[in-house]
Amino acid sequence: MDVSQGYREAWEGFWAATSDAPGEAIWDADPSLSAVPHSELLLPYADASLPVVDLGCGNGTQTRYLATRFARAIGVDLSHAAIGHARRADTEGVAEFAQLDLADGDAVRALHERIGDANVYMRAVIHQSEAEARPAVAAAVATLLGARGRAFVAELTPASRTVLQQASQGPDGPPKKLRRVYDHGLKPAGATEEEVPELLRAAGLTTLDSGDTALPQTEQLPDGTRIDLPARWFVLAAA
Repeated sequence: MDVSQGYREAWEGFWAATSDAPGEAIWDADPSLSAVPHSELLLPYADASLPVVDLGCGNGTQTRYLATRFARAIGVDLSHAAIGHARRADTEGVAEFAQLDLADGDAVRALHERIGDANVYMRAVIHQSEAEARPAVAAAVATLLGARGRAFVAELTPASRTVLQQASQGPDGPPKKLRRVYDHGLKPAGATEEEVPELLRAAGLTTLDSGDTALPQTEQLPDGTRIDLPARWFVLAAA
């Protein structure tokens, strides 16, 4: 299957309207708050000589860091505009970037055939995917891992919706970066508490480690504190 045309256009519109400035996308946190601690959770289980594929890489901020920890880093995103951002930001050419629809099983299998078994980094992709596409996104992780790869997956929990509602209660409504997400029809924290682990199990993945965390954002609550969205992380392998 492929994602719907409306979903594809929503992401293209978001990234086309986003500048190259670091942190303009609300989730574009510094790697020290994202890929750095996440790598420390993944690497004890992973073979760093295998490539790492950053699923839903956006403008490539985390991919460029991952390139310092793994032999090869490849960032993929549904949006052509996002890949344009990522390539422009990678001035030293440390990573590779390509457009990919994770719901397109044939395209995902073609990537696996090209690069072999790989590690996967996926931060907050399932929760905002269309419900009917979520099983395919989880299956994409399993396909790319093959027998030898390991994955780090972090997904927002429903508690994030409460934080986002709190962030929207200032006198001017949602802060600018969050308003842009809503204006483009994107829907964060859409998955239920048990949906993500169930999807991962159904895709043939086994959990090696997991825990609760928060995904830092680049926007603030009305009182000026940073928005941190409750999330759950998983380190995964093929069952």
